[in-house]
Formats: sequence, C-alpha cells, structure tokens
Amino acid sequence: MEIIRSNFKSNLQKVYQAIEEADFFAIDGEFSGISDGPSVTALTNGFDTPEERYQKLKKHSMDFLLFQFGLCTFKYDYTDSKYVTKSFNFYVFPKPFNRSSPDVKFVCQSSSIDFLASQGFDFNKVFCNGIPYLNQEEERQLREQFDEKRSQANGAGALAYASPNASKCPVTIPEDQKKFMDQVVEKIEDLLQSEENKNLDLEPCTGFQRKLIYQTLSWKYPKGIHVETLETEKKERYIVISKVDEEERKRREQQKHAKEQEELNDAVGFSRVIHAIANSGKLVIGHNMLLDVMHTVHQFYSPLPADIINNTSLAELEKRVKETPFNPPKVESAEGFPSYDTASEQLHEAGYDAYITGLCFISMANYLGSFLSPPKIHVSARSKLIEPFFNKLFLMRVMDIPYLNLEGPDCSIQISWIDDTSAFVSLSQPEQVPIAVNTSKYAESYRIQTYAEYVGKKQDEKQIKRKWTEDSWKEVERKRLNTQGLSHPLQNHCYHTNSFSATSRVGKRNLSPSPGEAVLEDRVSGEISDSELEQTDSCAESLSEGRKKVKKLKRMKKDLSPAGHTEDCPAKLFEVPDTW
Repeated sequence: MEIIRSNFKSNLQKVYQAIEEADFFAIDGEFSGISDGPSVTALTNGFDTPEERYQKLKKHSMDFLLFQFGLCTFKYDYTDSKYVTKSFNFYVFPKPFNRSSPDVKFVCQSSSIDFLASQGFDFNKVFCNGIPYLNQEEERQLREQFDEKRSQANGAGALAYASPNASKCPVTIPEDQKKFMDQVVEKIEDLLQSEENKNLDLEPCTGFQRKLIYQTLSWKYPKGIHVETLETEKKERYIVISKVDEEERKRREQQKHAKEQEELNDAVGFSRVIHAIANSGKLVIGHNMLLDVMHTVHQFYSPLPADIINNTSLAELEKRVKETPFNPPKVESAEGFPSYDTASEQLHEAGYDAYITGLCFISMANYLGSFLSPPKIHVSARSKLIEPFFNKLFLMRVMDIPYLNLEGPDCSIQISWIDDTSAFVSLSQPEQVPIAVNTSKYAESYRIQTYAEYVGKKQDEKQIKRKWTEDSWKEVERKRLNTQGLSHPLQNHCYHTNSFSATSRVGKRNLSPSPGEAVLEDRVSGEISDSELEQTDSCAESLSEGRKKVKKLKRMKKDLSPAGHTEDCPAKLFEVPDTW
C-alpha cells in the first residue's frame, strides 16, 4: 500500500492494526545518499570494530535523507499454515510545520539519485506529497511553545487570541505604521456598527503589522470580537475579525485549540508509525540494516548518541561509568574487610582490579534496566537482561571473532565483504586453510589467497605507486629530451617506460597504443602537433597531471631545438601507468 501525505491520516489506523496483529516486521529505507566523503567501499572495512563502523556512518551518512520507508508486517495463520503479510510504502519528507518548526537541511549524492531514478523512483511524491515528521525533541519543543503561548494569552485577558506580548495598556505605534493602524481601527468600527456584516478579512500584512493589530485590539476591544490569523493558498498570512458574543467566542477558541492540536499531530506525522513499532516490542528485521536503523532513529526518534564507552581499559572504564547516563552504585565493605578508595587508583592490585570490575558491571547492568518500562533501578546478576552475555568470553584485539562461546559451538566461518567481488573469510581451524587454497587452484570463477599474501600484495602496490610518483616523470622527461637533437641529429631509437595494469570494476585498462594510434611519422625536431598531443593523451584522458607534463615537455623541446633544424625519428608513445 502506497502512503503519502494526502492519504496518511485516513490509513493510519490500518497501519496501527497491522502493527498490533503482526508477529514480526521487516523494514527497509531508501536514501538521498550514502557517504558524503569516502566511497562506500572506502567508508567501511571488513575488520572495522562495531564502534568504528558506527562512528563512520554517523559522521559521513547522517546528513542524507531517508525519504522512503518500507514496512511489511508478518502474521502467522495457524489454520492454513501460512504467513499473511501487509506491506506499506511510506514517502516521507520534513515539511516545516510552521515558522518556528525545524527547517531541515539535507544533502544528495548524485549516484544515489541516478540509481533511484533508473529504478523509476517518483521524486515528486517525496517533495510534493511526502509525509512530514518530527523527532521527539522537536515535538516536545513545539508542544511547549504551543502551551506557553496559550497560557500567556489566556492570562492577558478575556481574548485568548492575544499575542504573548499583548498588554492592557495602549501600545506604542511607530510613526510609519500609524496610518495603517488607523485604517484597521476604522474598518473594525464599521464592522461593529454594521448589522449585516459579521466578519472582516484584512489584507495580508507583515508579521510586525499583525503583532501591532493583536496588541492594539486586545487593549481597545477586550470583548465582542474574535481575531484569528489564517493563510492564503500562496502562504500569505492575514487576519480575520469576527463579531461574536462571549459564548461564541469560547466555542471558537475551543475549535481553534482542537485545530492546532490536530495540526501538531499532523506535524509529528510519520514518527507516529515509528513510535507504534517501538512500543509494540516485536521483532524487527532487515537486510544489512545498520544504516536503516541509524537513519530511522536519527530522523524520527532522537539524534544519534555518541558511543557511551569507547575505551575498555579498566581504569578508564571505571571513570566512565561514574558519569551520565550511568549511576555509580552504593557499596560498602563487609565488617572486618578493608575498603578500597577508587580515588587512590590501586591499579594492578588483583583485589582492587576485581573490585572496580564489579563496580563497572553493576553500573552497566543497571543502565540496561533504565530501558525497561517501567525502568528498574536495580538489575540482578540473574536478570534476563544479562542472560545474552552469559558464557561469552570476550577476545581482545581479535577483529573477526568477537568472543568465545563457552556453552556452544563458535562460528566456524566468518565472512567480511571488502567490495562487491572480494571478501575476507576467517576459518576457526587453521588446518582448513591449505585445503581451501588448494581447492581454489581448480576454480575458474574465483581465487583464494592467504591474508599474508593479500597484505604483501598491497604493500608491493604501494611501493610501485610511490615509485611512479617520485621517479617516473623525471625518467620520462630525461628520455624524451635525449631523443631531441640539440646540435647533432636525433638518435634513431624508440623506448618504453615500465608500466603496469590494474584490474578494476570497469575492466583492465589498455596501456599500450595500437599501431593505428601510435605516431610513427617523421616530425620536425622540437615540435609536436596538437593532433599528436591529443593522441599522446588518448591513453590517459582522465589524468590531468599527465596532460600537464606532456605540455611542459612540448614547451621545453621548442625552447631547446635550434631554429630550422629537423631530423627524422620514428617515435613511439610512452605507456601510461594505471596509477600516478
């Protein structure tokens, strides 16, 4: 079911019902981009720690927008032994509720937009009819502003419409606004004298002028009229004044209050769906869903938190759990036992280290209890909250295996993807490695190398790249200058620079020009035609630095060659390295 702003309210109960009935949910999101800096493959690494991966995505991905949210609910039908699904496609967009609501800024990544467009994604539904939303803090601030405005207005007198700054004393009107206000007052007097007209629509005006109107009318006409600000279709704000008795005025104020509450609920918008999913306490699944979850929390719930613990050394950990959001526990030594003072830091005394280890555990366990409803101040060591961590032995500085499972089998194979075609594969039994490597010798679609070989190859590639960066252009310039005649004929020979090729996602680059591309004609000493220069650059059009070097050589040869001196030399283009 496709849900946009125009049909969101009418279908919200269907969404709530589907969430209530479901056994579990699956979610997915579409974004305006993935990474604002490094490429996706460079952004993540197969050996990232959870903290590193989280911090990278938080830094480089959260400025993008999740603008389509997919939700599918699954309910098992025991009668027919099948799952019944209900799927929803929500288009969401942070439309401002009013002038004081957040005006969200976000960025787009051209590759992501191009991909979605190629898949038929309708961006008009996002920007023109996307469902608005507020996170919890934004909602709280707007509701506080709304309540404060009403309480101040009601306290200013009988007129609930009055501005928070309204006064019972005459307001000072600037000279340049006196004519405007005199005309407004004159129109109101005519309205009050008329027996036919009940309402007066003033012309759209500025915010300052509307403030003057509210302040003046709250003092000059404390009873008998109702004042309200409305908007035209073009978003122009204007004031409507109505003649009413006290009972009608109260009724209209109640209507206005209900309308404002409805508008505020509409501004919360899609976040209400996320709240319903969270409050259900049911299983939510997804495919590679870390980014989906981070964007969902960031946009519809609250700003992403920093990692609470980023240093696991015992001394630093003990200091951290004394700070918010943790609460250090109250402890005292039993009678007849000495007490430790954490201020003295008796580190690496076994009894002291055991003591502060226990303190850290209590603080972290109690922190988990704060997420329960209602929150628990004390979490027992036998609590169900702690059960998932039982018999899990943490392995420090082991990237691919986070812990040993003391009450069950460990994972025998773990895969960490490097890119779309390569991955790190870790085996729990070292003797399996030779078997895997030998088996791959007969494979045509894949190959296997040990991690040591992989690291060695990377180091060799870095050395080659560095060598080209430092030495290659000097060598190219020297050899090319040697082929030019200064006071003697050019040497009649051709040369090749060392070159290498690299496989990439676009295939191998052909570095050597074909005979048709090579420039083999006789040429004037010290000169290269523009067409030849273009051919020279044909192997490396994207290498702007290479183009600059060739042009520099052209200028140097022109300066060094004697006027009118020509020699014949068949010259072959030098090969262009894949990486400078």
